[in-house]
Amino acid sequence: MSSSPNKSEHSRWQSFRFGALYGFFGAIGLLPWWILYYPLAELIYVLLYYVVRYRVRVTRSNLTQAFPEKSRSELRRLERKYYRQLAEVFVDTIDLTSISPRALRRRMVFRDEAAHRQLTEGKDWISAMAHYGSWEYVMSYALGDTPDRETVGVYKPLSDKTMDRVYRRMRSRVGMIPVPKAVFLRHIIESRRRGVHMTIGMIADQAPPRMQTHYWIDFLGRPTAFYDGMEAIAVRFGIPVYFMHVAKTRRAHYEAWFECIYDGSEPVAPHEITRRYAARLEEMIRRRPELWVWSHKRWKYLPTREQLEQQKAAETCPEHS
Repeated sequence: MSSSPNKSEHSRWQSFRFGALYGFFGAIGLLPWWILYYPLAELIYVLLYYVVRYRVRVTRSNLTQAFPEKSRSELRRLERKYYRQLAEVFVDTIDLTSISPRALRRRMVFRDEAAHRQLTEGKDWISAMAHYGSWEYVMSYALGDTPDRETVGVYKPLSDKTMDRVYRRMRSRVGMIPVPKAVFLRHIIESRRRGVHMTIGMIADQAPPRMQTHYWIDFLGRPTAFYDGMEAIAVRFGIPVYFMHVAKTRRAHYEAWFECIYDGSEPVAPHEITRRYAARLEEMIRRRPELWVWSHKRWKYLPTREQLEQQKAAETCPEHS
């Protein structure tokens, strides 16, 4: 009996926090562009890099191991460029609380968009993305704005319920539907039952939990664990996969284009789609390394000899049917 008032108070407190945070971000987002992306972004950069020193050790270690051919001065220059980019992504995220769909489409331009829409008409398709460039812009951009199509962003809910609600609101206000990973399979089945086609945004470059199913790939010079969930969904439901290439054209402006890495029906060996994704991702990172998230603890653990031996043995299994 006594728990109900506590739950009600907690719910009211969460609603207050959500309203205050979203309103605060929304007010900042209404500032002129030149204020957001010059003094504010520069201030965030200084705080992140020089004051808070946000994961500088992690970033430095990752860059050093990924680019052993670079000198110390080159690595420090790259490090600073990365933190400036990260500061811009912070501003991009805040800006999503108030940016209009038209303004977002000026910031996030898709090359050959009409041809790609025609190519994927009447089909579900997966946009294989990464934490590269402004991933919040990409995740929030609706490519399927027709009555019979929905744009779905697969995500892992944040532990802070209020911040999770803030992010869901920001990402959904311009057309994207955020769907937690835990219920995504059910969402696919239900959408197909309703006859609604999906554009599925999946960011697949995170480090999977140690005990979760994954696949080891030589990536940026180190054995790296990759989720195999995207591949499993694509093969099970026969959904084409398009790798999203991203290029930064100027501050807060990006261009993207798609490359098919699985057509939805071709016979592929186990983990082949994941390998194709990793290869394209590494190529993109090496073109503009500062646009990827180096402060992420991507290499928290390495494979054991037994894991690599088991993987090698499993690669002799028959192809996906």
